[in-house]
Amino acid sequence: MSTPTETQAPATARSERSHRHPFSSWREHHGWSAGDSLRRLASKPVGSLLTIAVMGLALALPLAFYLLLSNAQSLGDALGRNQVINVFLKTDQVTGNAQLLAKQIGQHDGVANVTVKSPQQAMDELSKMQGFSDALRALDDNPLPFVLEVQPQDGISADAASRLVADLRGMQGVDMVQDSGTWRQRLDALLGVGNRVVLILAALFALAVLLVVGNTVRVDITSRAEEIGVLKLIGASRAFVRRPYLYAGIWYGLFSGVLAVGLALAIEFALVEPVTKLSQVYEGKLRVAGLPPWLLVAVPVAAALLGWLGARLVSAWQLRKAA
Repeated sequence: MSTPTETQAPATARSERSHRHPFSSWREHHGWSAGDSLRRLASKPVGSLLTIAVMGLALALPLAFYLLLSNAQSLGDALGRNQVINVFLKTDQVTGNAQLLAKQIGQHDGVANVTVKSPQQAMDELSKMQGFSDALRALDDNPLPFVLEVQPQDGISADAASRLVADLRGMQGVDMVQDSGTWRQRLDALLGVGNRVVLILAALFALAVLLVVGNTVRVDITSRAEEIGVLKLIGASRAFVRRPYLYAGIWYGLFSGVLAVGLALAIEFALVEPVTKLSQVYEGKLRVAGLPPWLLVAVPVAAALLGWLGARLVSAWQLRKAA
């Protein structure tokens, strides 16, 4: 958060007032302000690094929650968010009726696939389970009905799944529908709460970034009050005096945003190994949900804008008060 030195200030201020090359003077001062504010940050590395670290950690927390929420959704899908819906037909239904009903269900919106399981197939599966084989041998007839295994489309919403189940229950020849709709509804509700929490955290920590940058700029302006007074006496405008502080806010925000992205990527990398082991249990259905590339770029840019805004608000208030 620097201003020109007393020896450089008069010449720079006069160049700003010069009407011979106004755009060149404006551009040169922007370049000088950006470079000098960066050098000022480097001249006090401990304080600058602590400020950037605090802001970076604040910005990394919403990213970490977003990452964990994305992986929770992936885990929910692997655990059965799109679990098969079992449609049990009445015992008087024959093979032709089961095939016709399966074709009709397959044309329904939200259905990816329908598999017909015959009573004999169901009996064979039960006989392989421990404790059922002896009991099944005692049966004279096969009491099991046809079962239609309905696989919903990936990403189907809880409301759409509920409507699908209701339609299946109303079809002729259907005796019972076994569905995990409650699981889907609970998962969607939890994910909705999680998304809202992430938005709230992002807003709170963005406010924290504004306050940290604003306080840093306020302290720097207060410590350089005499120099700012000299600049005003020789005719420097408020925009001229304020410019280096704005660039300092941008640097603080940009570096903290880069740090936040780095921390989020480190968390993502740390999740790879345990998620890979967990994925093996679920036949490779589980994948690490990483941060989208647009978010990795947007965070440093947004943090730089927040730094600029914090510096802009505080510097304008401080300079008005000192006027």
